[in-house]
Amino acid sequence: MTRRGILTGGTWCVDRNLLVDRWPQENGRADILNAEMSGGGSGCNMAINIHKLAPELPVATITLVGDDSEGRFLAAEADAHSIDRRQMAVAEGAITDYTFAFSSLATGQRTHISYFGSSNLLTPDHFDFSDTDHRLFHLGLPGIHALMDAPRADDGNGWVTVLKRARAAGVETNLELASIAPERLAALIRPCLPHLDLLVVNDAEIAGVAGIETIRDGRTDPDAVIAAARTALEMGAMRLVAVHFPMGGIVALRDGSIVACPSVAVPSAEIKGANGAGDAFAAGFLYGVHEDWPVEDALALAHATAAASLREISTTGAIETWSRCLELANAWGWREALQ
Repeated sequence: MTRRGILTGGTWCVDRNLLVDRWPQENGRADILNAEMSGGGSGCNMAINIHKLAPELPVATITLVGDDSEGRFLAAEADAHSIDRRQMAVAEGAITDYTFAFSSLATGQRTHISYFGSSNLLTPDHFDFSDTDHRLFHLGLPGIHALMDAPRADDGNGWVTVLKRARAAGVETNLELASIAPERLAALIRPCLPHLDLLVVNDAEIAGVAGIETIRDGRTDPDAVIAAARTALEMGAMRLVAVHFPMGGIVALRDGSIVACPSVAVPSAEIKGANGAGDAFAAGFLYGVHEDWPVEDALALAHATAAASLREISTTGAIETWSRCLELANAWGWREALQ
């Protein structure tokens, strides 16, 4: 079988994106400058981003939403972006996940306040790989799905069960992580590493997985990132670990080699918010992997896609075709160093 396309699994939620003039202190206030609603979550963002990068590529998803207006909104988003949603199940009586995603104009920082309803009802039984011919499977988000996070006698947790089933079906696997406490992250993710082909994460997440501090005094230490990525490789079966941070990205390969690339120097006037930049990076990188590009080229596209995403407050609204993202990055220019 010739496999082609990307299958996503896990979190779909409704994002209520709000651009505020500043993030207020508790009991304070801020002004909303822009507001919009969009799809969000790891499964949704990856699926839509991949479709926008390469509209000809088959994209499908596996998820669970509620039987409510938000769930129907997400189904419509999938249809609008040609995403196969035959495995978008509906849980009667459940509330679809939603997030208030605030972006601060003053700092560019993002703040998420979320409600998890349908995600907490997702189980390994919702995932069926018997009829898929996709090449890559992108799964997330451990730490916010109660039943998937729960201990399982044979597999440690439901994420392990799903990853094992995907690989047994011949699909290559990648796992997206959530911003949760490092000790919780390590407990959930380390059992998954032997069942992954790829791992694309940020500097804080790789620190939690590896148990190595990567951010000191608010700045990422690239050498510590390399050490953490190599430690994670030793714990698992991945052929590579890709780590992104504001100034650049690093890919550690199974053969011991390291590929590094500074990020795009996006003009400040172009930046509306960083919401979804990590998802955009992962989408660009996975597309490059899917197309068997050299790692250097996949990493460059990952940065270019993340840079393009900064132009809107939603997670996916500013993504364009992969060639257009690279054109933008090259026009803006690249940083000179990782620090």
